[in-house]
Amino acid sequence: MTPPRPRRRRPAPRRRRIVVALGGNAIQRSHDHGTWTEAVRRMREAAAALATIATPDVELVVTHGNGPQVGALLREAELGAREVPAPPLHVLGAETEGQIGYLIAQELGSALERTGRVVVPVVSRTAVSARDPAFHHPTKPVGRFYPAAEAERLRRTLGWTLAEDRSRGGWRRLVPSPRPLRWLEGEAIAAMLDLGAGSRVVFVVAGGGGIPVVRRAARWEGVDAVIDKDLGAALVAAAIGAETLAIVTDVPAAAVGFGSSGARWLGATSPVELGRLLRHGEFPPGSMGPKVEAGLAFLRSGGRRFVITDFPSLAEGVAGRAGTRVGFPS
Repeated sequence: MTPPRPRRRRPAPRRRRIVVALGGNAIQRSHDHGTWTEAVRRMREAAAALATIATPDVELVVTHGNGPQVGALLREAELGAREVPAPPLHVLGAETEGQIGYLIAQELGSALERTGRVVVPVVSRTAVSARDPAFHHPTKPVGRFYPAAEAERLRRTLGWTLAEDRSRGGWRRLVPSPRPLRWLEGEAIAAMLDLGAGSRVVFVVAGGGGIPVVRRAARWEGVDAVIDKDLGAALVAAAIGAETLAIVTDVPAAAVGFGSSGARWLGATSPVELGRLLRHGEFPPGSMGPKVEAGLAFLRSGGRRFVITDFPSLAEGVAGRAGTRVGFPS
């Protein structure tokens, strides 16, 4: 009797691994009051855009900002300090990863429910160097604005570094922003993706750039700092071998001559041209600059495609038809 011919196994479909970095506008707009109801509404809008790119051939990993949420927790800690000890800044960063991760899981999970995918937030740590010069020159503003007398008291009693913002009429705390070196959970997430988890799971990782930690005496210790969320997203994308990094902001693309009468949106370009424009000051350090820098860092690490765009254009941007984009077929 002739044995049955073995059934040919179909090769597993090739999937594109994409990291999408959500800006703060995904959760809270400048004119919002910071309520949970507003956050749910904003994330529901963001989730609808994310769902359009979570097709069966895509492994999606999401990162996010946390600036307004950290600021709110800092204020809560100040107000409650007489009754509850105030936690350090890195602990507040961890709290926001849980808070925002839960929000994304609720809204994106609902948007993807019919596809069978689940959203899994992962509290993430990012290693930085204890010798990073940023620890001696804090530059990242956090928290609320203080009047001059209170700022002086905080400088004297707590050793804070504060800077005056005359346009806002107050002083604001500055904290270090060291360069991210390694995402500690990255190897584990990459291994799960390589085993096929990306077909069923959307991981939410490294919120706010990750919780900053340094290596001291054979152990990891949290430090009071803020990691740039876009550079953190580039680190995540490199660690998992992503093909594409998409940074979502509140404008459709990066602009050349932004704010001038001759401003123009920058579409398809090259890493060389993007780097040249960055060096010539076309992208301000407090807004578009870190996004461009993050994209170039991702490309240097082996990434293939990078795009900056907004939520309405996200699907077209990932397809290479919208936004400021590098590496997409012309």
